[in-house]
Amino acid sequence: METIERAKKIVEGYDGRPLRIMEVCGTHTHEIFRLGIRRILPDNIRLISGPGCPVCVTPCGFIDEAVEAALEKNAIIATFGDLVRVPGSEKSLAGARSEGAEVRVVYAPSDAVDIARENPDREVVFLSVGFETTVPSSCLAVLRAEAEGVDNFSLLTANKTMPNAYEVLKGSADAFLYPGHVNAITGTAVCERLQSEGVSGVIAGFTAAELLTALAVIVEKSRAGKPFFENCYPRVVRPEGSPKAIAIIDRLMEPCDAEWRGLGVIPGSGLALRDAYARFDARKKLALSPQTGTGNPACRCGDILRGDCTPPECPLYGRICTPLSPVGACMVSGEGACSAYYQYTDRG
Repeated sequence: METIERAKKIVEGYDGRPLRIMEVCGTHTHEIFRLGIRRILPDNIRLISGPGCPVCVTPCGFIDEAVEAALEKNAIIATFGDLVRVPGSEKSLAGARSEGAEVRVVYAPSDAVDIARENPDREVVFLSVGFETTVPSSCLAVLRAEAEGVDNFSLLTANKTMPNAYEVLKGSADAFLYPGHVNAITGTAVCERLQSEGVSGVIAGFTAAELLTALAVIVEKSRAGKPFFENCYPRVVRPEGSPKAIAIIDRLMEPCDAEWRGLGVIPGSGLALRDAYARFDARKKLALSPQTGTGNPACRCGDILRGDCTPPECPLYGRICTPLSPVGACMVSGEGACSAYYQYTDRG
């Protein structure tokens, strides 16, 4: 409690220049709202919700590919629940399911391998969406399918990595609140490199004490006017990260260009299966059509993910776009900024 009170006093007492802090992680966004941390911030500290929600940054074209696999290729789609209602160009996976597609919600990629074994006459496609934190589990599912001879299992990948995204986001905030779960895999090297390039930030955990401590460190170090980096989540994040997780990603995946909703195509920011595992690549296996994808032009999810506006500034927010009838991915996802604002703020 003493740590929390000390950090709270530092944050509440900040009287320096205006400070913009980007919470890169969607879980940070929700926890900061839930814990009431936003309410204690002085007017000269502005929190910006960034692109650290994997469902939110997944582009419409990926949903269109999944719909094609389900409706035209008769594949069983296995996915985490948040993706089911994300709108594609014409329909979501929920819409495809209403037209007869088989879409199953799973809790781990390995569940999709089980479904494939139980349905040997159908291709089972797991939608591999996520950052460095979740990629190893997709890789392990591929290795399990290979070892067990499950040939009707594949991944449709939209995996993202954070380092090159930070390059695009330079200048969007005075300091980053780096995602603790991602850095638990990748370590601290990227953050240290960014500091050498003039970018400040701290790695934060998810409890009230960890988040307030991270914000207090940003406040104190910002006063010096020099780029800084601090690991405020040392009980989980080590400098080397998780070498075993990194090794399995490198074994099965290779960098590729990737489209991010709101940020466009970022070179080298995605992960695709290596040629040695091409038989588990749903795009190649099912000969899926290239999809560009176009969302509702009035939806400002892209602007929100860049930090250019807040959810209430979107004309659809809370009116046409709600959790029960989402227009944009940021309202669908449990890590999305729009869903956080809708859940925790007064919309009256």
